[in-house]
Amino acid sequence: MKRLLTIFTILASASMACGTAPATDSVIRTEVLVVGGGTGGTAAGIQSARLGSKTIIVEPTSWLGGMISAAGVSATDGNHRLPSGIWKEFRDRIYAVYGGPAKVETGWVSNTLFEPRVADSIFKAMAAESKDLSIYYGWRFDKAIKEGNKITGAVFINDKNETLTINADITIDATEMGDVMASAAVPYDLGMEAGSLTGERVGITETNNVVQDLTWVAVLKDYGSAADCTIVRPQGYDPNEFDGACKEYYLNKQLPEPTVNAQAMLDYTKIPNGKYLLNWPKAGNDTYLNVVELTEEQRNAELEKAKATTMRFIYFIQHQLGYKNLGLANDEFPTADKLALIPYHREGRRLKGMVRFTMRNLAEPFTYGDPVYRTGISVGDYPIDHHHKKNLSAPQHLEFYPVPSFNVPLGTLIPKEAEGLIVAEKGISVSNVVNGTTRLQPCVMLTGQAAGVLASLSAKQHTTPAQVTVRSVQKALMQSGAWLMPYLDVPADRPQFAAIQRIGATGILKGKGIPYKWANQTWFYPDSTVSETTLVDGLATYYPNVKAATVKEGNDVNAETLYKLILMADPSINSFKLKTSLKPFSGAMKRSEIAVVIDEYLKPFDKEVDLNGRLNNTKPKF
Repeated sequence: MKRLLTIFTILASASMACGTAPATDSVIRTEVLVVGGGTGGTAAGIQSARLGSKTIIVEPTSWLGGMISAAGVSATDGNHRLPSGIWKEFRDRIYAVYGGPAKVETGWVSNTLFEPRVADSIFKAMAAESKDLSIYYGWRFDKAIKEGNKITGAVFINDKNETLTINADITIDATEMGDVMASAAVPYDLGMEAGSLTGERVGITETNNVVQDLTWVAVLKDYGSAADCTIVRPQGYDPNEFDGACKEYYLNKQLPEPTVNAQAMLDYTKIPNGKYLLNWPKAGNDTYLNVVELTEEQRNAELEKAKATTMRFIYFIQHQLGYKNLGLANDEFPTADKLALIPYHREGRRLKGMVRFTMRNLAEPFTYGDPVYRTGISVGDYPIDHHHKKNLSAPQHLEFYPVPSFNVPLGTLIPKEAEGLIVAEKGISVSNVVNGTTRLQPCVMLTGQAAGVLASLSAKQHTTPAQVTVRSVQKALMQSGAWLMPYLDVPADRPQFAAIQRIGATGILKGKGIPYKWANQTWFYPDSTVSETTLVDGLATYYPNVKAATVKEGNDVNAETLYKLILMADPSINSFKLKTSLKPFSGAMKRSEIAVVIDEYLKPFDKEVDLNGRLNNTKPKF
């Protein structure tokens, strides 16, 4: 009964999330406009409104959440141990609906799986809680409005050929394929870049226009052993298309040998209430289509091919594998064919931003290039995961390339050559290779949350996103429960969490990243010690007065050393108060203890950094 009441509350709240329907061919104004109510766009709109900015989300479908709901990809990838910000809030609401974490560990690809319609209802309930957020459904993006180099809003069109013009201080491109930046002639990349351009060493030797396979997801439901839900044989059906999808159908021994049987293939993305999400990459229902640069009409025509692939796969499962009891769920998507509302686009245009986040930035955050990790606004831990099995001309070696967990730099959201625009969703400024991990649902949700913070601050300060200070965005994110650094051994309920997040974002004390299966890691080691020379190296970047000559090689930091180094960094600090604070510590101090003391007395996180993570003298705008 409690679960039914929870769902009823969510659905009741969701009905209030929509803004007042605009009049025909109307023109309205807002502070922040979010084009697209996808995973990132919804998070952006909610966060912007929570900060008090009048915000509008415009979404072409009737659902919120994009890939995590309307596209049906409700088996989340990554961030299970990085419960940051709005991702944690969303997941906690999922737990509340189903009865806890164990109830949504239904498939082996993820720790959190749920019905797409529940995701939509949760997002709508979250949206309805803010008086400053309006949502207009059923309007698709038509074109950007631009004055000189500044994007000032967008025009939308509906099925009645009516137009809606929205002028805004800040516009967020949260479309699935980066349509706003293309319309506004903001520079972007599409496809793979050669390693000679990116500095990446992953075997991509030539630039090309290849994008990842997309998927039109379906949800099958178990209607009972006596049911026969077999669909009509689809046109062009050939079971050999799915040769190697599972052990029960493996004829051509030249193909990779399947590692799972049919039931395990279905259990891969099994979701609650006897349902199976069809998003199987190995000889399954992925489809290679590059529709990014096509018109709306051309896209829709091409995307029918992806639907057809999924229908053939369903028939294969029912007819060839014998699962006649599994049929298209009749209580999931509000579509005539019962398939997802939109396709799952893994990739589209990628902004040429103030910062380009490459594989080496991700894999070597503390040693390669500029210290952009200091500007982190979104955390992720999923491997590099590229889907190219349906396009054999594409490189096939990028699946689960090992990386540590990471944070996404703020500058990836901001165009180099345009004002008034922020990019979210999968269109942020990353290399094609890095898109293979930043595209996953929790990371996109958190990047969207950061886009909402940046947009709100920019609108309130009457300035461009590039001029909003990094630390002001990060502080607002932390106040909203978001993580800046992906330190899995310092959870949010640890007393030193906030201090370690801030000190971690300065780089005075650095972590260590480790590639690890499906959930990569970065460790802070809060209970370990730190050498005097290591701490001096970290402090000297911010406080040139700190000299290496004052410490000894091989010694660990104790209270006496820390006292001396802090006063060397800033002689104006109250030495009596500092000494009193350090009195309880005997012997070598822990990294967590050192972080707390430095954070409290030196406050290095208040020293502003630019979008490349370099120290500057910009006065913080708080």
